[in-house]
Amino acid sequence: MSGNTEKPEKEEDSQNKSCQIETETLLDRLHLQGKIQQKLSPADFLQIGPPVKRYHVESEKDLAHTFLHRLIMLDYRARYISVRSSCQIKESFKASSSDWDVFVSSSVETHKKEQTSVHPMDVQMAVFHCSDSFLKQMMVTKLSQCQYALPLLVPDPVTKEIQFPLWTVREITKTWKVTQIKDDSTIVTMKSVPVYKAETPLVSFFRLGSLSVSKSQLMKTLINDGHDTFFHRNCPGSTKSRYLMDGVAEIAWYCPAGKPNDAFNDCIAFCNLHGDALLIEKQRDILIEKSSINIFLVASLQNNEESRSLISSLLKSHKPLICLTVDGSCDAVKTKKGKYIMGLKDKSQPDVSEQLKKIIREVLSSLNGPILKPSFQLETMAELSGIRVDETDPACQRGKFAAMEIINLLTKDNMDVSQIKDEFLPCQGKLWHQWSKIHRELFQLRGNIEKEKSQKQQELMNIRQKQCAVSCSKLMELFTGSLSSLPQTDREYFLKWTQIFIDALSTDDLSSVLNSYDKKWSEVLALKNKRDKSDLLLRKQTELEDISKKLQSATFGLEHIFREMGQIYEAHKTTHRESRHTDWSEYPELAAQLMISGHPMELMDGDAGHVPLTWISSLLEEVIKKLGDQRVFVLSVLGLQSSGKSTMLNTMFGLQFAVSAGRCTKGAFMQLLKVSEEMKKDLKFDYVLVVDTGGLRALEVEGNNTLHHDNELATLVVGLGNLTLINIFGENPSEMLDILQIVVQAFMRMKKVKLSPSCLFVHQNVTDVAAAEKNMDGKRRLQEKLDQMAKLAAKEEVCNAECFSDVIEFDVQKDVKYCAQLWEGSPPMAPPNPGYSESIQEVKNTILSKASKSDGITLSQLKTNIQDLWTALLNESFVFSFKNTLEIAVYRKLEVQYGNWTWSLRSIMLSIENQLHNRIENGKLDEVESSYLIEETRPKYAEVTEAMTKYFEDETEKEILAQWRGLFKIKIEEFHNEQVNRVKRKLDGVIQQKKDQKMMDDKKSEFENKLLQKSKELAHKLKDKAKDEKELQRQFNSVWSSWVTELTADTKRVEDINLEHDQFTILQELGFELSLIDECKRSGRYKKISEVGDYSEYINASEQKYLGTMIDAFQKYKSVGAFSDKEQQRIRSLIIKAEKESLDIIKSKPLDTRGYTSTYLCEVANHVTEKVQKFLSEKKYTLRKEFTVDLLLHVFYRAECWILESHRKFKMNNDAIIYLESKKTQFYTVFRSFCKGNSSAVVFGELICEKLKASILEAVCNKTAIDLAGKMRCNFPAFNGNRLNLEKHVLKSLAEKEKFDDFIMYVTNPRSQTEAFIKVEVEKYIFKDHKDEAVNVLKTNIDDIKTRVGEALFTATKKVQTSKEGDTDMWLNEFSNVIKDELTFDNICSENFSDINNFEFLKEEIKKGFTSITEEMSSLSLDKLKDSKQKSDEILINQLCNCCWVRCPFCAAVCTNTIEDHSPDDHSTPFHQPRAVAGGKWSNTNEMCIDFCTTLVGSDIYFFPESSDRSVPFKNYRDGGPDFATWRITSDESKRAYWKWFVCHYKKELESHYKREFKGKGKIPDDWKTIKKDDAIKSLDEMSETN
Repeated sequence: MSGNTEKPEKEEDSQNKSCQIETETLLDRLHLQGKIQQKLSPADFLQIGPPVKRYHVESEKDLAHTFLHRLIMLDYRARYISVRSSCQIKESFKASSSDWDVFVSSSVETHKKEQTSVHPMDVQMAVFHCSDSFLKQMMVTKLSQCQYALPLLVPDPVTKEIQFPLWTVREITKTWKVTQIKDDSTIVTMKSVPVYKAETPLVSFFRLGSLSVSKSQLMKTLINDGHDTFFHRNCPGSTKSRYLMDGVAEIAWYCPAGKPNDAFNDCIAFCNLHGDALLIEKQRDILIEKSSINIFLVASLQNNEESRSLISSLLKSHKPLICLTVDGSCDAVKTKKGKYIMGLKDKSQPDVSEQLKKIIREVLSSLNGPILKPSFQLETMAELSGIRVDETDPACQRGKFAAMEIINLLTKDNMDVSQIKDEFLPCQGKLWHQWSKIHRELFQLRGNIEKEKSQKQQELMNIRQKQCAVSCSKLMELFTGSLSSLPQTDREYFLKWTQIFIDALSTDDLSSVLNSYDKKWSEVLALKNKRDKSDLLLRKQTELEDISKKLQSATFGLEHIFREMGQIYEAHKTTHRESRHTDWSEYPELAAQLMISGHPMELMDGDAGHVPLTWISSLLEEVIKKLGDQRVFVLSVLGLQSSGKSTMLNTMFGLQFAVSAGRCTKGAFMQLLKVSEEMKKDLKFDYVLVVDTGGLRALEVEGNNTLHHDNELATLVVGLGNLTLINIFGENPSEMLDILQIVVQAFMRMKKVKLSPSCLFVHQNVTDVAAAEKNMDGKRRLQEKLDQMAKLAAKEEVCNAECFSDVIEFDVQKDVKYCAQLWEGSPPMAPPNPGYSESIQEVKNTILSKASKSDGITLSQLKTNIQDLWTALLNESFVFSFKNTLEIAVYRKLEVQYGNWTWSLRSIMLSIENQLHNRIENGKLDEVESSYLIEETRPKYAEVTEAMTKYFEDETEKEILAQWRGLFKIKIEEFHNEQVNRVKRKLDGVIQQKKDQKMMDDKKSEFENKLLQKSKELAHKLKDKAKDEKELQRQFNSVWSSWVTELTADTKRVEDINLEHDQFTILQELGFELSLIDECKRSGRYKKISEVGDYSEYINASEQKYLGTMIDAFQKYKSVGAFSDKEQQRIRSLIIKAEKESLDIIKSKPLDTRGYTSTYLCEVANHVTEKVQKFLSEKKYTLRKEFTVDLLLHVFYRAECWILESHRKFKMNNDAIIYLESKKTQFYTVFRSFCKGNSSAVVFGELICEKLKASILEAVCNKTAIDLAGKMRCNFPAFNGNRLNLEKHVLKSLAEKEKFDDFIMYVTNPRSQTEAFIKVEVEKYIFKDHKDEAVNVLKTNIDDIKTRVGEALFTATKKVQTSKEGDTDMWLNEFSNVIKDELTFDNICSENFSDINNFEFLKEEIKKGFTSITEEMSSLSLDKLKDSKQKSDEILINQLCNCCWVRCPFCAAVCTNTIEDHSPDDHSTPFHQPRAVAGGKWSNTNEMCIDFCTTLVGSDIYFFPESSDRSVPFKNYRDGGPDFATWRITSDESKRAYWKWFVCHYKKELESHYKREFKGKGKIPDDWKTIKKDDAIKSLDEMSETN
């Protein structure tokens, strides 16, 4: 007995071992070894990879991956991939054998040697077993879409345990139409049910023994005769050997279409047990139990005892049974109720199929009562014992448990979906929609706009606070808690389960609403066809609209929960509120993790029609933190609703966007796709970001705003996309025109804002894709429509375009693709058309080909682009409002580089200037050629141009930079030439000065020679008193005055000047009364004439009446302010310009070489008078004489310091007595040295040291000034950036110091205030904050000079010692030659020292004296820098202030461009100010105007350009004329706290200064008064980041 049981067990073990070896061999052949344990995941396949092989592979190792890739592409031919080896066909030649023998033997050998091909179903099941649960689910979902049978019961290839993969079918929904006959009428009802919940009859097929007919082939004829739902022996690639299919039960559903030719009236499940059912007892018994009808195929009921026994037992059961005998030939016979037998012999398969359908229909219609009622449901299979359900996996259970907590919460009060959303997702409903509406209104302001803006911003804040108050729902707490706490796999299960449960929750509601909509729509159509215009039609249409709204509220998915997360985050971030219930700050990180793992994220809320910018920005920032700032290629997709966009993307990339027509995607979603390592060598980016849009012309958003919404959505995604895919479905001309009109306008807008995306048109559902002639005709018609739309859009957008290719680069031959229709037959049983899959893959290849030529954009640039596009879209005028922040940021960075390049050139020119200046002073140079300066700067200029070229070619944003390359090349060249010309002019002036002073210089040499001789003679007389210092001093002083008198007897002294007298004289000569001049002088108002707030006091009284008339004329134009505002700006500009030009005239005069003359002031006075007269000649009013006198006094006052300083220098250099007095100490030293009996060498050395002392001081100070300017340029925050950065620091400094007069100086003359700021900061840096650093620089320069002098001493001494004719004169010449570039060195008459012959001794003496000089200089006061020729502040002013100073035509804010003439680039500034800052008021009132021009340009208000009665909308302000056309002023939400604080803080001062009041329309909004100084200063950073 024991032996009998042991043998089968051994046999079973042997069979299992053999089966295991076969399985391992199969997996090895498919290159899947090890994957049973380490499963494949969706991430392995959902990447941008190389093109998938279409028809065959060259190796079995590629079969599995190719199968899965093709299946993801919805190509049902994935099962039929063949292996075509590239090896050659073998040849066999046997000389001794006959042809027949060779033929036969070859056939036998081949049969023996060749391995059987892998069975297609083995490939499918091998992939299934090697996939993780998520890939299995994806795979089974795709099998279902391909209308293939799905695994129901699967034996584990290793453990042989029976698995029920319930998880894999959770995402499948079946839709069918039930046909019922009631009261002689046919009623068709649509059903859409998740397949695991579908209650249907189950018909199971079993094979007993080995048969000559195919059970699977017979089954497929019952379900879909034209498609192999079940793989059978006659399918391509089928082989006799298969290893993984025996024991597998597959299930498929027949879904009727509600048509008369349906095989069955309701949905039926068909199950197919593969293998011999006699051997597969467990699966057989389960299916027999669960089935409504069991169908057995047997060879014969007579020959096999086991078959007879099984059938006999089934005949006794109440279950219907159909027995098909292969060898039997009888027709279908009903032996008793529910029991049938039919022979298959000599019967065609169609006949058998039809007979079977008839029997099944008959059996199902006869099943009545609770026992026999057919009710199979997949979910119930999980209750069976002895099988393992995949959902029992611990991770799956944990995810399900977390999801169940949420669904239990949602269902406990039996609320419908719309109530659930209101209750648990309160932030995104009415509150968010209300917020979006008010936020949009910020860009359509009118009336008192700043007050209205403040009110609306407060309303927005109130809504945010309400959102915060209701944001702690239990749902969000559970959802975000699970997201943050669950491990990655558990989290994936949790999200899937949550979506499954939510779908189940909303399916019933959605189905009923859709049925109601269909019914109501039919009623409306019927009334329209009857041309019924009654109230009934209107009522029905209203009811239809109500149902449409219900449809919107019945939609519920994960996207709504993520949307709620976004709103909670935005509300808390805006209000800066903490929450005990929600850790809202972690939300972006949670969403970022999901986005990286491939989940779609909502970019634009389709319900509210709004982009939650704060949420999206933070989300992308978190993605950047996790991935780095990766490059992405943005693919945008546009198309009409239900045009197959989402299906196309699912097919193309495997993306899981919602595809159900009942649940159409709305708004825009973005999804990341990783680029495979293999493809990275061909592509320049790491990810593809697909932006899928809700259908244009969508039912849910139907109404008046549809077109606006569509244009907004299209413009957003077209602007974001590197490539836009335009999906056209079918060949309906009106629908095609709809989509073309929208996209062409979007592309037109991109062209106008200098964005250049590319496009690809995909024409889906084309009946005959292969018909080339038809396609050519289709392309021609499309081109015509595009050109037509381009012309229409050009008129609307005011742009020149005759055809579509004028708008965007477009080639109709390459950029239009045709796709076959999706279904191969009629849904719901039709499989996808393989031609569709092929067409979509061709489109994908085209996309990747275009993408390979693009660098994509970084994630941070994507974030910026979203902000820019959406901000511009909120304004009605997109083109005027668009601000390309990325482009601006790149330009600002380029400005910084430009500053570095120009500083390099300026630094080298300053050094060259110093060298040549010293040479000229030393008499070694009497002409400077431009060519020499160019040659000297050539290396540095070459270095700068090379650096510039490298920057433009290697910088990440080189495509954006390219537009400025030519401009900046010209600007650098101009700057270089300007520096060369500046240095030449300056040095030419020095040469001229040297020539002018030659006579005086000769006299000085003569004086010095004579003084030296006299000192020597006197010393000889007083040798015996050498030790009495006081006596020597007395004796020297007693003769010094007589020497000076004697030497200067024939020279004339330079007289002092009396500027006040000259000024009065000139003013009188111009015809002004002395009393008027005196009154103006005493009043002192002339000193600040440029800062006067109101110039109306200067207007002639007789003109006031005229002005009143003018103001009356402008009374109705209250949006711009009064006539006098503009005039006041012009008067102020006249003053500033007159002052600058006058100073330029004075500074151009040779005051320091030829002295002062009153004719210089006369010239200035005439120039100013002429400017005033010219100014008034263009006006219809006159100014009082006081204005001209005050202006002239102001100009004289500003020039006075410069004139006096120049005169002081002239006097020092040209007054012989002053010059000689300055040399007294030097000659006393020589005298004393001679008295002590020192040799000529000692005295000569002392004289040289004395002369070097002043020169070294000047040289060290000059070099230190340049070096410190360089250090500040590099390290000081205010000076190391661009012009915008400097402006920000100027404003910050003004706020910190809180001096109103400085503010007014900034407002009236920003350049003067900026220069003053630079001077103050330089002084503070050098003399206070970085004093030690300045001293170290000074010491370093002293050491450098010391080294250079040492080299000069060595060189001069060596030359004299090695020369036969070496003397004092030669030594002196050589010494001065060596130091000519570093130091100025006055000539010394060597005649008095001709007796020197020991030059080594002279060298040592000079060294000793020079050491004491350098030691003395080491403790030199930094104050000496203030008197040097080069000054750090002046160097930096020249570097930083030669930029653009053009002022905003509305608010007088200054342009912040680093380049002075930056045309064609617009003027811009982030620091626009309320018009009241510059004295602006409302016309015909005394009320200040507090509007910002950045608010005005987004409002519905008009203005009247100067000298025009034509009104211009602020939104189109560029149409106002040349002054307006060159400015870029974009509407934004910036709070501009700085200027609001300023207006509140200095309210009284501003009112007093401008003699106006902040009242009425100019009343300051209350929220402005809450801004603190610190907030104002912080806002400067925010403002500068926005421009």
